[in-house]
Parts: sequence; C-alpha cells; structure tokens
Amino acid sequence: METELINYEKITRRIWQNLYKKSLPALTEKELDNIKSINDEISLQDVNDVYLPLVQLIRIYKKTMRDLNFSKGLFLQKITENQPFIIGISGSVAVGKSTTARLLQLLLSRTFKTSTVALVTTDGFLYPKETLSERGILDRKGFPESYDMENLISFLLAIKSGKDVSIPVYSHETYDILPEKELVKAPDILIVEGINVFQSGANKQLYINDFFDFSIYVDAKEQNIERWYLERFKTFLDLAKQNPSNYYHQFTSLPTDETLKIARDTWKKVNLVNLRDYIEPTRSRAEVILHKDKTHKIDKIYLKKY
Repeated sequence: METELINYEKITRRIWQNLYKKSLPALTEKELDNIKSINDEISLQDVNDVYLPLVQLIRIYKKTMRDLNFSKGLFLQKITENQPFIIGISGSVAVGKSTTARLLQLLLSRTFKTSTVALVTTDGFLYPKETLSERGILDRKGFPESYDMENLISFLLAIKSGKDVSIPVYSHETYDILPEKELVKAPDILIVEGINVFQSGANKQLYINDFFDFSIYVDAKEQNIERWYLERFKTFLDLAKQNPSNYYHQFTSLPTDETLKIARDTWKKVNLVNLRDYIEPTRSRAEVILHKDKTHKIDKIYLKKY
C-alpha cells in the first residue's frame, strides 16, 4: 500500500495525537454509542487521539478556503458569497465510513457553534430497485453504474450555490429508495459520505470530489474488512428476524451455514470486486487517509503532500 502513496506523509498515531492538544467539549460514551455504526468500534480515546487533531486540520482548510474566496473577490472587484465547506468521506463497505461521518458532524457542530453541519450519504442517489432490475444490473448495486451520478453532481452544484435541495432517501431495511424526499437546507458545512464520492460522473468531465474542500478515505486490509462485513451481516439477520418488511428477513429462515455462504459470496463477487476495481483506485484523491488495524483502531494517518 505505502508504495502507492508516495505523495502522502505517513504519520503514526502517536505523533498525530500530539499535533493538537487543545480539547473540545468532551463527548460521552452514550453519544459515541448513538453515532456508532453496527459492529463498528470507537472509543473516547480515538476521539482525543485522532479526531480532535483532524478537526483542527479541517479548521485550517476551512479558513484557507474563506481567505481565498475573499482574495478572489478583491481581485475581481466584487463581493463573493461565502460558499459551503464540503467534506467527502469514502472507503469500502463495512469499513466504518458512517461512524466517521457522524462523529465529524458532531465534533464540527461543537467547533463551529454558529454553523449548520449537514450529513448526506450517497445511498440516496442509487437508482431505485425497479430501475436496476429493468437495466439488468440489480446484482451490480453499489457499482458506479447503479448510481444517478448526474443527479448527485446537480445536488452538489446547488449546495455550492447556497440553495436548499430535496434529495432521495434510501432505506437499508427495504433495500430501496423511499417515496419521500429529504430537504437539505443550505448548510455552512456539508459532509458527503459514500463508497462512490471520489468517482466521476457518466460524462467523465466532473469528479464528485471537484466539489470537496476536504476529503477523507477510511482504509483497512481486505481481510479485516471482509470479517467486519460478515459480522455486520450476522447482526443484520438478528435484527431482521421479527421484521418481515426488512430485506434481510428473507435469509433468517435459512440454516446458518447457508446464510454465511450467501454473505461470503456477496463479499467476493460484489463488494471485493467493487473495492478493488472502483473504490480503492480513488483513494489517492483524498487529502487524508485514516488506516485502521484489525480492531478498528486507527493506527496510521496519511496526509497528502501535493
């Protein structure tokens, strides 16, 4: 991995945690539990050692962007509107992107007390199940062609323009897009999380991360992500037993070995292929790479040099 990241500064957790000492208002264990994804692990020590320095780095990028916009306005001799600061978070399925996104939303809300911090996942920009079936790509769900990338780019354009935008909502229970929409009211800071956030649109002229002012890739070894995925699958089955409308309920009547085979096959034929072919190749578009060890603990941080 490290030979592929020659334009990154590798920073150990021990060094990283000493880069910024001032603490933010403390989080509680209950708050962490509320934002933690299923089968993910995170501690208050992780918040102090990794995420507080990360928030300080984001603060630096945010100030730099604001100063640049102001200087552009002076150069153009006109008043320029402050644009929302957009953060992209990518990584494999089951690597813990959602936990990182929700934690950052909470920490940034407490750091920038007068700013609104919104969080959007790109799951809502998947095509509906019916559309995927009609196109014969239901088994390619999560791959680039299963997303309405042009709609996602249109959303980001509108947000950068300071507009309120209604976006689709995805349900992990029904495994489909819901009829209702979610209104995103022109935030000061927007976090966009998803496996495809560094990928290009169909026209290949715009990358989604062209809109990002800061970007993060959550990384881990394949064998660890596979184990986390299988553990999460088992948990989903337990949660779906008493809920016939849940997508995973259909698997709860099968023998355990059969369900595990389905999960392993899905990982190998879908998620691993997607990771190797489309997700990991975009890793070098991130400003920061958070690398996790087998216990979910972030042990290394990579900061882009240029």
